[in-house]
Amino acid sequence: MLRLTSGRAAIALAITLAVVVFATPSYAQTGMVKGKVVDGAGKPLEKAKVAVEFKDGVNRRYEVSTNKKGEFIQIGLPPGGYKVTASFKDLGEQSFDVRVRLGDAAEVNFMLGGGEAGKGGMSKEDAAKAALLKTVFEAGVTLSKNGDYDGAIAKFMEASTIVPTCFDCFYNIGYAYMQKKDFDQAEASFNKAIEFKPNYVDAYNGLATVYNAQKKFDKAAEMGARAAELAAATGGGAGGVDAEYNQGVILWNAGKIAEAKAHFEKVIFMKPDHAEAHYQVGMANLNEGKLADAAAMFEKYLELAPNGQNAATAKGILPQIKK
Repeated sequence: MLRLTSGRAAIALAITLAVVVFATPSYAQTGMVKGKVVDGAGKPLEKAKVAVEFKDGVNRRYEVSTNKKGEFIQIGLPPGGYKVTASFKDLGEQSFDVRVRLGDAAEVNFMLGGGEAGKGGMSKEDAAKAALLKTVFEAGVTLSKNGDYDGAIAKFMEASTIVPTCFDCFYNIGYAYMQKKDFDQAEASFNKAIEFKPNYVDAYNGLATVYNAQKKFDKAAEMGARAAELAAATGGGAGGVDAEYNQGVILWNAGKIAEAKAHFEKVIFMKPDHAEAHYQVGMANLNEGKLADAAAMFEKYLELAPNGQNAATAKGILPQIKK
């Protein structure tokens, strides 16, 4: 329960009635782009540069490099249209337009320096395997979105037998187990995803949520910090915002209000229209007795989310602190 240094009974009553509710992070609210870059002979190109540019009005640009297998991935992408460009010294560049959807992976493959573009860089066997994986994976996504988590787990497990290193499969298995509140299985699945992709921001966020739910706040903070660090190293995006917000939630639940506030303020800096971060900063200001600052944050929250999950609480507090 939050307490103010002010002795005003009306404010104390408002705080007593206020319930701080944190939203469970929605990991399906972003998408990703992944693929492979090869040369004209089909040989993987390591350290090819891949630029992912948002085309729908907001200036966002992400850059990644391919690994030894010529593979790349950019996670934490808001849905919309993107231009994806791969380039490599002396082999030129190639671009494709792709559409990123919620909770889905857009795949685009490049062949630089000759040959056909797109999936033409794959063998027939690899193309068939990729098509099967896509079908099974998308079935799992649909089941998960519909709340059939057992069915989703079965599909993602099937997908992992097609490509045993499918880190997205294990992440989604972890997410489904988390919704079932089977935290041991969720933890194991997120760790498996990280085993195959050590810089998987969303998997670290998943672990942070699992540990937070179990009140293992030190471990939650460690995973959240790792997610934030990786998100910053890979260009931020929605993954970085989620990581910062999760850190704030974890620290708040651990009673570290000032530290939590700093993370929520960083979320606002990164994403000025993040309603829940405004609400949490408002609650932190209220805890510090900064009533005017708290009121400003609550008003901004209501502007951004007039029917949000904390709207009733904010509306109840505002008249008390503006007297």
